[in-house]
Amino acid sequence: MIPLSARRRLALLCCVLLSACGTSPDDSARVAAASDLRLALTEVAAAFESETGHEVDLVFGSSGNFFQQLQHDAPFDLFLSADEQYVLDLAEAGKTRDRGRLYAVGRLALVAPTGSPLQLDPQLQGLRQAAASGQIEQFAIANPDHAPYGQRAREALEHVGLWDELEPRLVMGENVSQAMQFAVTGGAQGGIVALSLVNDPALQGKIDHVVIPADWHQPLRQRMVLMRDAGPVAEQFYRYLSGDEARRIFERSGFTLPDGAG
Repeated sequence: MIPLSARRRLALLCCVLLSACGTSPDDSARVAAASDLRLALTEVAAAFESETGHEVDLVFGSSGNFFQQLQHDAPFDLFLSADEQYVLDLAEAGKTRDRGRLYAVGRLALVAPTGSPLQLDPQLQGLRQAAASGQIEQFAIANPDHAPYGQRAREALEHVGLWDELEPRLVMGENVSQAMQFAVTGGAQGGIVALSLVNDPALQGKIDHVVIPADWHQPLRQRMVLMRDAGPVAEQFYRYLSGDEARRIFERSGFTLPDGAG
């Protein structure tokens, strides 16, 4: 695994290289999106492109890593974060048009590959028993240092008193999408990931999941914002993300929808 310091240097180097490429063309938009949106936002973007003919370039990753890049003026038009605080901090620093808009509230899921010794239940009693009996050799979450879903996974495990026992066995994804990969195909017995990722068609019949109670962790309030120099296509896509079709897709993907702008 690449050391954290090296990953940060690599992220900043990518930011510099992206900046050299300039801003998005007038007929497209470049979007930095939290990786829990990989399925839902891809579907939303396809619907938008079909309706408008405008291209949306989606780049998925950790919200914390995007935050670091955007502080250094990475050339994105729109940022969809899994933690609204990153957006609010960018707004405070003058990097965005405004404070943005709440677009969804995420949920956590406990997942396990079919055949895992881990028995799934929403109170995590099966995880407790499997950990105590030594059946859990590896357990996946996103890195809590910069991935919001990793932070909330840690809070959920702390809530039930399992963090200290599982910490030595954790395999951490750079983002929650990678954590999902580790949890179900990377040799782990399970993991805590984004509910929005469990309906991946490529994984159907290969995984089981249960939803973790929302009151076990701080809310995953997900906020989006236009960057200061966003173009017209980004503005149009930003509006589209609050429309009926996008909201239907988000809700179907397991997100809770905000009542208003937030």
